[in-house]
Amino acid sequence: MPRAGRRWLTLFTLAWLAIWMVQLTPLQLLLPLQLDDQLSDGGDHWVRGVVISGLILGIGGLVAVIAGPLAGAASDRTGGLPAWLGGRRRAWALGGIWLTAICLILTGLAHQPALVALAWIGVSAGIAVASAAFTAMIADQLPADQRGAASAAVGSSQAAGIVLGVGVVVTLGLSVLGGYLFLAVVVALVGTIAALGLPDPPATRDVRAATVERDRFRSLRDRDFSWMLTGRLVTNIGNALGTSLLLFFLLYGLDQDDTAAENNLLLLVVVYTVFVVGSSIVSGLASDRTGRRRMPTVIAACIQALSGVLILAVPTFSMTLVAAALMGVGYGAFSTVGLAFATDLLPHEEDHGRDLGVVNVAAALGQLLGPMLGAGLVAAVGGFWLLFLMASLLSVAGGLLTLLAREKSAVDVT
Repeated sequence: MPRAGRRWLTLFTLAWLAIWMVQLTPLQLLLPLQLDDQLSDGGDHWVRGVVISGLILGIGGLVAVIAGPLAGAASDRTGGLPAWLGGRRRAWALGGIWLTAICLILTGLAHQPALVALAWIGVSAGIAVASAAFTAMIADQLPADQRGAASAAVGSSQAAGIVLGVGVVVTLGLSVLGGYLFLAVVVALVGTIAALGLPDPPATRDVRAATVERDRFRSLRDRDFSWMLTGRLVTNIGNALGTSLLLFFLLYGLDQDDTAAENNLLLLVVVYTVFVVGSSIVSGLASDRTGRRRMPTVIAACIQALSGVLILAVPTFSMTLVAAALMGVGYGAFSTVGLAFATDLLPHEEDHGRDLGVVNVAAALGQLLGPMLGAGLVAAVGGFWLLFLMASLLSVAGGLLTLLAREKSAVDVT
C-alpha cells in the first residue's frame, strides 16, 4: 500500500477539524446557552437545563449508533458512481456533511427544547455518516506505519475544533443562532473541499465479492476487536463526564457570573487543546515508530482519570485549569493511539467502513451519552462531586477493558 503525502494528510485533517468543531462547539457552549435561555424561569431551572441538555445529546448519540455503522456498511458496498463521486466513501462523506450543515441551521432556529432535540438528531446523524466515511479512508489508503499519524490528525483536530469553535463564538460575541450559522458554513465549505479532494479508489474485485454474502456481526464476535470497542466507549464516557458540563460547573459549581464563566470556559478549552494536540502528535508518531498501541492507550486512560481526582481534591478554578491540562494529555494520547490500535485490529478488509463506523460510534456515543449520565449525577446530588468521581472511575475502567485486547504483531497488520 503506497504512503500518503502531505496533501492527503492536510485534507484529512481539515475534514476532521470541521467535524469536531460542529459536534463539540454546540455541546460545550451553544446548546447549554440555548437551553438555559429557553428554561430560565428562576429557581432551580439550571438543573433542568443540565438534564434536558443531557437528554438531547444522549438521544442524538443513540441515533449516531445506528447511522454510523449503517453508513459505513453501505459505503463498503457502494460502487458504479460517477467519477466525481469517487469509489465508495466520497458520496457518503458529502451526504453526511450537508445533512449536518442543514440541521445545524435548524437547531439554531429552534425556539423550544423539543424542536432543538429534533434538529440535533439530524446533526448527530450527519456527523456519524461523514465520520464513518472519512475514518474508513485510514484503513483503505494508509499503510500501518502511517495510521498513527492519521489518528493524530483526528485527535488533534478534535481539540483544535473545540477551541476554534468556542473561540470564534466568544471573541466575536456571536449569538446562539449566529454560532450555529457559522458552524454550518464551516462544515459545508471545508467538508466539501476535503471530500472532493481526497482520493477514493473503488474496492478491489476480491473485496466486492466478499461483501455479497457475509455474517454481519462477525467482527463484533472478534474477541480483541470487541474489548477494544468496549474500552473506547467507556473511556470516552469518562472524558465526556469530565469536560462536557464545564460551563454549568463554572456557573453553578464555582458560582461565576455569565461573562466570567464564558471567558473561563474558553481559557479551559485553550489549555485542554494545547495539551491534546501535543499529546496526540507525540503519541501518534511514537506508536508508528514502535508499533506498540495497547499499553500506551491504557496508560493514557489512567492519566485522564487523574484530572477528575484533582478537581475532587481541590474544587477551584486554578485546579480546574491543571486538571484540563492533564485531561488533554491523557485524552490526546488515548484517542490517537487508540484509533490506530482499532485500525490494526480490524478483522475483515471488506468490512472496513462498517467496522470503523462502529469504532467512531464508540467514541462519539461516549461523548454524547456522557452529558446525559452527567446530568443525572448532578441532579442526584445537587452538585458536581459525583460527576468528577465517575469521570475518574470510568476512565480507569476503560483502560482496563482495553488491556484485555491482544495486540497484533507487525506482520499481521496490513
